[in-house]
Amino acid sequence: MAVETAANIRKGNVIEHTDGQLYVVLKAESFRPGKGTPTTTIDMRRISDGIKVSNTFKTQDKLERAFVEEVDYNYLYEDGENYIFMHPETFEQLMVPAAMVGDSAPLLQENMTVVLQMFNDVAVSISFPARMTFEITETEPVVKGQTASSSYKPAILENGMRVMVPPHIGVGTRIIINTEEMTYETRAKD
Repeated sequence: MAVETAANIRKGNVIEHTDGQLYVVLKAESFRPGKGTPTTTIDMRRISDGIKVSNTFKTQDKLERAFVEEVDYNYLYEDGENYIFMHPETFEQLMVPAAMVGDSAPLLQENMTVVLQMFNDVAVSISFPARMTFEITETEPVVKGQTASSSYKPAILENGMRVMVPPHIGVGTRIIINTEEMTYETRAKD
């Protein structure tokens, strides 16, 4: 186990909390007020039973970070409440509960490579590529003269996800989204 300050904890880290349980970090935000003590709020999910908790720490508080091994796996298919992944070299299949994938489930595409964080041969967290390309299947029509506007409009992607895109983006356009924030980044070059 490595000791980290609360300010250095990031999404996807696995920490051992004071109750002796392992938690995977879902979100970590630091707050530095003009006066007073800077704090870090960490939203995390207990690995043993999936319960989510939110704790606030002083930014200099020490937390135990568990050693996790990052292993590439290929996504195969969804099986009820689980997702099935395969190790690309050993062809060993691994079942991952839907709760661990969470809101990122629409990002899964057949045969895509993801990084699973493993602790004692058990998957505890999943990481997707930072950017992914999708095609827009539904959005409002392009309005001439609106390209310089700073407003965004809703669009539905091929996987059913909903993102906000600039007004000049139309149906059939391939876009790159930021998978961490689930936001539009740029138009794809392909």
